[in-house]
Amino acid sequence: MASAQLSQHQNDVSADSSAEFPDRTSMMEVRLQAQEDEITLLKSSLADALRRIRLHDQLLPLLKQQLIAVNPGAARVLNQVCCSDGCTSSRRLSSSSAFDGIRQTTTSQLLDSTVTSANGHIGIPVSMESRPSAVDRSTQTEPTLPGQDAGQDRVLPPRRAQSLNLEDALPPEPIEETRAKLHRVPGMEEEDEEDKEAGGEQEKELSWTSSVEEPIQPTMIRGLLKEEFQHRSCSPDEPGSALTSVKTSDQNISSRNGPLSPIQEGEKTALVRRNSEKLGNTERQRKRLDKKAASSTNLLTRSPSLENRAKELIASAGSPGSRRGTYSQGQSIKMFIRGRPITMYIPSNIQNYEDLKMEPPSEKLELDWVYGYRGRDCRANLYFLPTGEAVYFIACVIVLYHINNRTQRHYRKHTDCVRCLTVHPDRVRVASGQTAGVDKDGKPLQPCVHIWDSTTLVTLQQIGLGTFQRGVGSVAFSFADSGAFLCVIDDSNEHMLSVWDCNKGTKHAEVKSTNEAVFAVEFNPSDSTNIITCGKSHVYFWTLSAGQFTKKQGIFGKYKKPKFIQCFVFSLTGDVLTGDSEGNILTWGKSAADIKTLGKGAKETFQIMRQTRAHEGSVFTLCTLQGGALLSGGGKDRKIIRWSADLAPEREREIPEKFGAVRTIADVDGEEILVGTTRNAILRGTFSDGFVAIVQGHVDEMWGLATHPSQNIFITCGHDKQVCLWNTEEHKLEWCINLEEYGLCAGFCPNGSVVSVGLSTGRWLVVDLQTREVVSESTDGNEQLSVMRYSPDGSFLAVGSHDNFIYIYSVTENGRRYNRFGKCNGHSSFITHLDWSKDGKYIMSNSGDYEILYWDIAAGCKLLRNRFESKDREWASYTCVLGFHVMGVWLEGSDGTDINALCRSHSERMVAVADDFCKVHLFQYPCPKPKAPSHKYDGHGSHVTNVCFTHSDSHLLSMGGKDTCILQWKVVGGSAGDSRDRLASVSSSSTSSPEPVTT
Repeated sequence: MASAQLSQHQNDVSADSSAEFPDRTSMMEVRLQAQEDEITLLKSSLADALRRIRLHDQLLPLLKQQLIAVNPGAARVLNQVCCSDGCTSSRRLSSSSAFDGIRQTTTSQLLDSTVTSANGHIGIPVSMESRPSAVDRSTQTEPTLPGQDAGQDRVLPPRRAQSLNLEDALPPEPIEETRAKLHRVPGMEEEDEEDKEAGGEQEKELSWTSSVEEPIQPTMIRGLLKEEFQHRSCSPDEPGSALTSVKTSDQNISSRNGPLSPIQEGEKTALVRRNSEKLGNTERQRKRLDKKAASSTNLLTRSPSLENRAKELIASAGSPGSRRGTYSQGQSIKMFIRGRPITMYIPSNIQNYEDLKMEPPSEKLELDWVYGYRGRDCRANLYFLPTGEAVYFIACVIVLYHINNRTQRHYRKHTDCVRCLTVHPDRVRVASGQTAGVDKDGKPLQPCVHIWDSTTLVTLQQIGLGTFQRGVGSVAFSFADSGAFLCVIDDSNEHMLSVWDCNKGTKHAEVKSTNEAVFAVEFNPSDSTNIITCGKSHVYFWTLSAGQFTKKQGIFGKYKKPKFIQCFVFSLTGDVLTGDSEGNILTWGKSAADIKTLGKGAKETFQIMRQTRAHEGSVFTLCTLQGGALLSGGGKDRKIIRWSADLAPEREREIPEKFGAVRTIADVDGEEILVGTTRNAILRGTFSDGFVAIVQGHVDEMWGLATHPSQNIFITCGHDKQVCLWNTEEHKLEWCINLEEYGLCAGFCPNGSVVSVGLSTGRWLVVDLQTREVVSESTDGNEQLSVMRYSPDGSFLAVGSHDNFIYIYSVTENGRRYNRFGKCNGHSSFITHLDWSKDGKYIMSNSGDYEILYWDIAAGCKLLRNRFESKDREWASYTCVLGFHVMGVWLEGSDGTDINALCRSHSERMVAVADDFCKVHLFQYPCPKPKAPSHKYDGHGSHVTNVCFTHSDSHLLSMGGKDTCILQWKVVGGSAGDSRDRLASVSSSSTSSPEPVTT
């Protein structure tokens, strides 16, 4: 009991301090485990010592009996010796840890209440409750037996009574069900069961008359005589002595104060008690002692020292680990997250947990489709290839989308978000740069530029690995020498400008450009030694000679200097045209040196030759067409304007407001164009026919994701206040509605006609899929909602909130009418995930402080205190990130927030996991052992917020957070069967787990 309390205390302390002191938390866990091992060893050692004493006590009465048989007068001497020992020091035994919960009985109570039965056994008829426990022993009175006056002297029993078998007074472990469960020493459970069986048989065989429940401790008999003689002034001959208190009778005794039977000469009488075993079988006792000694040896062999455990901790500090424990109600697994213990009970159908074999699932994922485009914060990232494909990027994926066939290919060699893109003059090779990012430990990764073949998707060169800082902001191929060089500007404070040999991958030259933001870089089409950069309040003209750069700044002169130079192109005449934040197109040219003003050292300069008013707001992009025409895209006015070669406006078209401003333009055939917008859409069209969206996506962080129960559609919502319905077969957006607040969670009604959406303010809506109208609306609390989950039959809706409550609604009229049914109150932190049982009566929920709670909804949203009772319950879905069946998905060193979501497939064969490190994992289901192997997939450039299987398990959908990207994965491989067959085969296997498989 003490060790259990100590363990609980240590766990509580660890939970409070682990967030700030993870190393100290881990050390405390190691020390706690070491202390528990030491306590276990002490218990075992003490148990062995007590059993040795029992063996000695077995021999003691035999020696006394032989001594009395040889010399009857020795009995009086023996009694005097016992009396003398008792006067000198009263022997007291304290409860040992091997017998937790057992209390000692005062010897005077035991001897004073001793009576003899007709069959030769001695009972204890006086109940402990009849004695005043708080009264001093010297004031306690002796009970008066029938036929005996209070002052009458008691008759001394025959000397043969001195030879009582002392071993018969030794109890086994307690077996009363009302007693507290003992902390079992590992390896001794089997023997404890034998003790229980022995105690049960003896209660049937013997007619006990005692109501005293406390068993006698080993080696206690010797103290009985000492303490009794001490109460009688150390004189065994005085009236009232314990040994003279027995009178003879031929009748059987009653349960309390019946007549006593005589102790016959030469008869060996066994002193027995209730719940004590018969000790006639000495062979069994010997086996028990051997077993105890063997278990102690095993403990000593298995238990490492505290020093060794500390060394192991240093090697893997902060790892969550799992500890196995045996509870009174069954086996359980204890895992730690941020120092907090989480107990998970093993289902009944798993017999050998330690022998479970974890393998990656036979199914794998292939990237099928990418929804979205990154236009909100990137420039010049949309090009049209001769293959009929538009090339653009989002997250870590570069998409090649065939605009006529509506198919996608994907270049996926980047390890973090792609930031820039350019096409080689041969229109085949592509260069793309990525940001640095960080790994799962927070260490920065090295950015680089990939040069790859757009036909084969093969990487040709990896440039600048370890050279660029933070990321790559702009890239450009040279044109005059057929693309022999690549110019790169990184995202460091100095925005380093470097030129690289494309074929060799070596750096040709490098220079610090500016501390201001740089938006674009290009080679002069007719001269590869001239490079132009633009950005915040600057246009720089660079000349490369002999590996050295010289810089000249554009002179604005009499013209207003704009805050940003957003873009630029080269005209057919060689002039530079820039678009700025003032809505102007500026034409730049060389001017001869002004010797009159600047003197003989004056050099030629680049000045503004002409200013053309183009747009209201910024000019975000310029695109030259064959024949010298020019296209410009505006920001605030959302217009696309076609200009003649001399910058005379010819045609214009305004794009719909819902798509945002024009971010970039790509020419298709001189007439048809592609337009990338700031709201992450790609439009296709002409000036005469207008523009339609061929690619759409969210524009802010996404969290809500749900798939239809019977159709190939899914719904998403996020911080952009949009609710979008997507079609997984046609790969398109079906519809989109705008809300007043942003949505965080969603759930389809099982009938598939409506979907509920939880918002950031505690309000939630129910939307009809056909009409897109809100058919129901309610508010629960004033904090954001995190889960919307219907029961399997659609009769209830559970709403998980950040106010720590789960609100339950009854659902009628095919999901269009909702009435409050109850509220689940018991979590101490915000609700993160919840699932319904298959029968629709129970809910399993997780919270922000890593709690796993179970609720009986049918009984009135009642919290089930005994979580053990839910270990075999079957769940209609499995999205809770904490639970026995998904414990293995947690990676070593996880802090509790590393897994944002998971989803079990409908076949119950696999579970997909969305983590905080831009990865999607695919595990087998169930996955109950730590460090389970998985298939791991890249593609997202931000934390993956949610995952969900389609109704047929044919596809998996994953959504990123800040990358605004939705990835649709095709599930390939696998075989028929369900998780039960797999679990049965896994449970019977005993081979070790393989290493994780990375795909």
